[in-house]
Amino acid sequence: MGVNLSPLVVEAKREISLKELENLTIAIDGHNALYQFLTIIRQPDGTPLMDRDGKITSHLSGLLYRTSNLVEGGIKPIYVFDGKPPDLKKREIETRVARRAEASEEYARALEAGDMEKAFSKAMQSARVTPEIVNDSKKLLAVLGIPFVEAPSEGEAQAAYMVKKGDVWAAASQDFDSLLFGSLRLARNIAITGKRKLPRKRVYINVRPELIELDSLLKKLEINERGLVDLAILIGTDFNEGVKGVGPKRALSLIKKHGSAEKALEALDAEPEIGVDKIKDVFLNPEVTDDYEITWRKPESEAVKRYLCDERGFSEERVEKALSKYRGMGTEQRRIDQWF
Repeated sequence: MGVNLSPLVVEAKREISLKELENLTIAIDGHNALYQFLTIIRQPDGTPLMDRDGKITSHLSGLLYRTSNLVEGGIKPIYVFDGKPPDLKKREIETRVARRAEASEEYARALEAGDMEKAFSKAMQSARVTPEIVNDSKKLLAVLGIPFVEAPSEGEAQAAYMVKKGDVWAAASQDFDSLLFGSLRLARNIAITGKRKLPRKRVYINVRPELIELDSLLKKLEINERGLVDLAILIGTDFNEGVKGVGPKRALSLIKKHGSAEKALEALDAEPEIGVDKIKDVFLNPEVTDDYEITWRKPESEAVKRYLCDERGFSEERVEKALSKYRGMGTEQRRIDQWF
């Protein structure tokens, strides 16, 4: 879910074209991308794409075709997958599990009632990234020649670290948490461009890539990085519930007035169940690793086709067409300073 910074980033974000990311390395939040693929790539009744054995393939379809478009556009993607979640995230994980279970039950009832629109909506809400789905994805990325990193904990924290270190240009995710982890740049909508239906509405919107630069955001909000984490704590994060009745704009006002989450909470006579210092530590001192290599290789075409076509039932013609977009990749290993 991540923290809700949407009302605060409006003036700081700007629409971009994928062309503007040409020759740049982008660290994509792997679990976030897979969740998007599992949510969006479905049959009209909400059923995900599946192979002949009934195993889900929506994530593989998304990885193959969406990543091929990035590579064809000259973007150098690297996927970053979550490791062990922080202990503070336990409650959020339990909440998500319960929410998905409820959505699954409502999906079944909607199907039985013949309400396909509601069924599709509830199916999207029940999407789940399982260990098997993650392993499938890593197997495909390996034979496609696309690098990936296994984070020790939060994937967005690892991606932000790689941006700050200079190994990648931007982190890419639909959530805003990488900004709280200190990513200098956040790219959104790079893997799901096009038209998208708004949840529970018969309205479609154009989804275009956008960029948020941390320095620009902080200047517009007139706070520093620590202040951004402070206001997030008041709003609520994956690690705490936040203060009832405090949204993004009020949280910003409170931090500007009181200077810290602790003083703002004191003024509100609110006390979080978890110590503020523990929540701050997750964002300001996250667990990350230097144990990764960013190398792109030419795809192992026959291995890709064996996996996707022979094992998972993909169309060989479509896979071959997608593979043609990857073949411009050679063996490359680059740092961000090589682009300037």
